[in-house]
Amino acid sequence: KRRFALGQNIVITPAQFTGCSFGGAAIWQYESLKSRVQSYFDDVKADWLEKIRPQKQGDLRKQVNQWWNSLSDGQKTVTGIIAANALVFCCWRVPSLQRSMLKYFTSDPSSKALCWPMLLSTFSHYSLFHMGANMYVLWSFSSSIVNMMGKEQFMALYLSAGVISTFVSYVSKTAMGRFGPSLGASGAIMAVLAAVCTKMPEAKLAIIFLPMYTFTAGNALKAIVALDTAGLILGWRFFDHAAHLGGALFGIWYIIYGHELIWKNREPLVKMWHDFRSRGPGAGGNGSI
Repeated sequence: KRRFALGQNIVITPAQFTGCSFGGAAIWQYESLKSRVQSYFDDVKADWLEKIRPQKQGDLRKQVNQWWNSLSDGQKTVTGIIAANALVFCCWRVPSLQRSMLKYFTSDPSSKALCWPMLLSTFSHYSLFHMGANMYVLWSFSSSIVNMMGKEQFMALYLSAGVISTFVSYVSKTAMGRFGPSLGASGAIMAVLAAVCTKMPEAKLAIIFLPMYTFTAGNALKAIVALDTAGLILGWRFFDHAAHLGGALFGIWYIIYGHELIWKNREPLVKMWHDFRSRGPGAGGNGSI
């Protein structure tokens, strides 16, 4: 079994990583709600100060704030993911980092480093076109997936899908004896796409270069799964079809079963965290949000 090595003695399997991701997302959601309530009056005060403060026309900071406020919650959420991918892409351009990038930011079952690349390769692209295409798809589906799940659950899904899709790629390469490095966010993005298409199968989609032709999300998902299945069976090597298929199947599974199994059962963990926070320094008398 491939495991994440944390220190010398603690290891985490992909399934445990998924559990930790969703557990962390549940706690993040709790803290976000708590912070939102506590900062309400601070926001009102800040808005009042902003109105009476002299405005500078053409101020760069103001323009950035206006752009940021114009984004949807989903677009704001994936902006950090896109920035991380852009940073890793720039690191690939640094000659002195090539060995480390190849070791930790590509997934290859024949490599000495097997664990951290399962996650880090999800944020890694060597080709500008590859990164641009993946980030465009992620940006396009960001509003739908975050409106559907919330930013916390979405991030747990995205990170878990990245690890699981890489694990499926490891298994496929090992079984077929076809070793070689893979990288990219495609597996995680396939999970996002599959989740949206499973939840909203009648939604209309179109290809950017052929906007006049539309098709349902359900049919698009069937075509993608069929294509990657064929690619896996026939041994096509242009894409990592095993990773794509693993991500898509995880996204479908999560919408049909995983949401009920994992996310809707988060209450005991949140209550435990609430009780822990209530006993912490500076907690209120009754520990309510």
